[in-house]
Amino acid sequence: MLLIKNGNIITMTNKDYKKGSVLISNGKIIEVAGNIKETDDMEIIDAKGLVVFPGIIDAHTHIGIDEQDIGKVGLDINEMSNPITPELRAIDAINPMDSAFRDAVMGGITSVMTGPGSANVIGGQFVFMKTYGKCVDDMVLLNPSAVKAALGENPKRVYGNKGKSPVTRMATAALLRQTLLEAQNYSNKKIKAEEKEESFEKNLKMEALVPVIEGKMPLKIHAHRADDILTAIRIAKEFKIKITLDHCTEGHLIGEKIKESGFPVLVGPSLTSRSKNEVANKTFKTPRVLSELGIKTAIITDHPVVPIQYLPLCAGLSVREGMDKREALKAITINAAEICNVADRVGSIEVGKDADIAIFDGNPMEVFTKTIYTIIEGNVVYENKDID
Repeated sequence: MLLIKNGNIITMTNKDYKKGSVLISNGKIIEVAGNIKETDDMEIIDAKGLVVFPGIIDAHTHIGIDEQDIGKVGLDINEMSNPITPELRAIDAINPMDSAFRDAVMGGITSVMTGPGSANVIGGQFVFMKTYGKCVDDMVLLNPSAVKAALGENPKRVYGNKGKSPVTRMATAALLRQTLLEAQNYSNKKIKAEEKEESFEKNLKMEALVPVIEGKMPLKIHAHRADDILTAIRIAKEFKIKITLDHCTEGHLIGEKIKESGFPVLVGPSLTSRSKNEVANKTFKTPRVLSELGIKTAIITDHPVVPIQYLPLCAGLSVREGMDKREALKAITINAAEICNVADRVGSIEVGKDADIAIFDGNPMEVFTKTIYTIIEGNVVYENKDID
């Protein structure tokens, strides 16, 4: 058993502890209290003067699939040969040896959603995973966790340069609609065949989309500009599917419409230059505007666009622009977990959840704060020994 004692415990629930303890056994949190009696069989971390948080979560990255340090050899993010590739599985391309996983652990980031990029209208299947391990299968918490779709500049640029559809936003939306319609028809035929106990020829593309059509898995839609965000909402309503609005760069311009839709947002990457037209209105004020409207909001890095270890700083910059501090912390912990459908396992310090914990010498959203310990499933995977 592992006992963390004397820490300022920020649980991300309704009860925190200025001086509290967390007891861990077999990878799970088994007790959270003001004081827990020590026994001889416990490993002890004395967190006096430190702040204990749930492990930080990045809800939109390309870690392990767009590897840092090694160039094109590790670039497996976009299959730019066909605009419709829902059958692609991120798990088949993630390299746990990507040095970014080490950076994540050193930054207190304990779990991530990672997957294909935005070159294709439908890019493939994301996976939600822990950030420490050697075998991706052992690191997975939820797979598949979402299917990636993209609107806006990227698909039209990639395929326009090839002289094939989509060349316009109209074509991107039409391809997405047509594919969802085909998935609906496929799902209906499959259900009827199963009811009649008839043979049914499966199709990998359509099989990947059946959970989306059935409302069991979200379509993770890349959309920066306000018009693209509204197109995503329009198509989701047409097909009665669940979506997340990823990037949502101009979300602050149409906040009421997003609130009305009921869909959650994942805002970022914001710690970047305005490198293309569709991010011309990028601002760290966006998370504040959306969260104040009551929209479930997460903050993301889109790693490697923003290095993953700087996720807490992105939340801090949102606070500088007026976001409530607690809401900013929720945006990189419990909100991210809820949006990714893994809040039963991670996102807060609660009995029964995975013992994924990050211990800092201050508020992780502040630039001078250091990560002191990172714990994943009860194992200390990082300890900062270079501290004052």
